[in-house]
Amino acid sequence: MRLRTAALATFALGLVYARALRKPILNWGATEAEASAQLPGDELLAGADGVSTRAIDIAAPPAAVWPWLAQMGPAPRGGAYTYDWIENLMGLNMHSADRVLPEFQSPQVGDSIALGANRMLLARVEPERVLTWLSEDGNWAWTFVLEPNDRGTRLISRNRFRLPTLVSRIGMLPMEPGSLVMERKMLQGIRQRAERDRSG
Repeated sequence: MRLRTAALATFALGLVYARALRKPILNWGATEAEASAQLPGDELLAGADGVSTRAIDIAAPPAAVWPWLAQMGPAPRGGAYTYDWIENLMGLNMHSADRVLPEFQSPQVGDSIALGANRMLLARVEPERVLTWLSEDGNWAWTFVLEPNDRGTRLISRNRFRLPTLVSRIGMLPMEPGSLVMERKMLQGIRQRAERDRSG
């Protein structure tokens, strides 16, 4: 009886998550048009099993936002502007910089960084417009798109995943809300730094 009750409760929670919570979690800050749009970098991982699109307005031009994206990555790079202590529990060696690091301002296709077990390669670089990282195994593409607007910049973060096994598909479900916590903080961290530099 207890097992049946637990199974029914799990099913109900899964249904609520799938129907009411998953879409806002995966598309925090993004408009319907942004979430459904074909973005630069999508072509690098066609037929993704999972996609998230998150976005934020920044009251600064793309030229003020780009340096923070260009230098992202584990030490000695600029970190990820999110909760370093959580990143470092996973051994990622992230230390979020509060200044632009000149030595990391010329990203090139083929540059690489390690994110735990993932090695990420820069696959697309269009300064002040597009930056795409692709995992070495080809199962994860992470793109930042900067769109100028009358407020400054619309920064869009698009993650595309290929989940080749049942275990990876199941494992992604608890990762989705966790990724929102980290990515929301990251986008806000980039905004705070870019707007501060513009006003300063």
